[in-house]
Amino acid sequence: MQNKEKLGAVLVAVIALVAIVALLLLDPIGQDPNYHGFSDTRKIFSILNFWNVVSNVPFLVVGLFGLYKILVSGSLTIKGDVKTSYILLFLGVMLVAFGSGYYHLWPNNQTLVWDRLPMTIAFMALFSIVISEFVSNAVGKALLFPLIIIGVASVFYWHFGELKGAGDLRLYAFVQFFPMLAIPVILIYFGSSFTEVKGYWLLLIAYIAAKLFEHFDAEVYAALGFMSGHAIKHAVAALGLYILLVSYERRCLA
Repeated sequence: MQNKEKLGAVLVAVIALVAIVALLLLDPIGQDPNYHGFSDTRKIFSILNFWNVVSNVPFLVVGLFGLYKILVSGSLTIKGDVKTSYILLFLGVMLVAFGSGYYHLWPNNQTLVWDRLPMTIAFMALFSIVISEFVSNAVGKALLFPLIIIGVASVFYWHFGELKGAGDLRLYAFVQFFPMLAIPVILIYFGSSFTEVKGYWLLLIAYIAAKLFEHFDAEVYAALGFMSGHAIKHAVAALGLYILLVSYERRCLA
């Protein structure tokens, strides 16, 4: 392993260690009831919270498009022995449309489970793909299902805790945010086995933008008057995933 890659591996390990220690030092994090209080609750065409629901359609389109290109047309440039990772990524994206749509119809802790489960599948599959493409094909392949199990477990750990009045989002927070911190380090310090890597950077930018729109949900709605920040968040995140999908199609082996 080259010195640059060794430094990258050390940085990822340090980020993981700091994140784990920080989460262990924190008190359990319960779900904030105000999380379900979205700014745009309009009922249109008999659909409650219309725009927060239908803005999930782009996830369905991108997910189905990705699965078609992997399973039917075979037009994506991917490594065949880790094909499952790509399938699970776009399957997770497709399921986000249903899970998030269902949640936004009736926002509460029970329906939120079905929003978060497919997201963890997509997050962990993406992390496995990045590891396989930049660090080690064998390691990325071996980590796929352990990562997904941890992701799914983080949601159920929070959910069953909430049922007992003691929900804890610390593990879920780690599952969602650690890959988003580790992936840029991997992109910088490790060489890709493919020629096109900008799709990952654009996805990360879209992810940050989506989180900002989510945070300023009410402010965006007040400024625009016709669309809330949360609905735009869905569209921006789906756009980032579509850009990644296009990059998979355009690239070639280095």
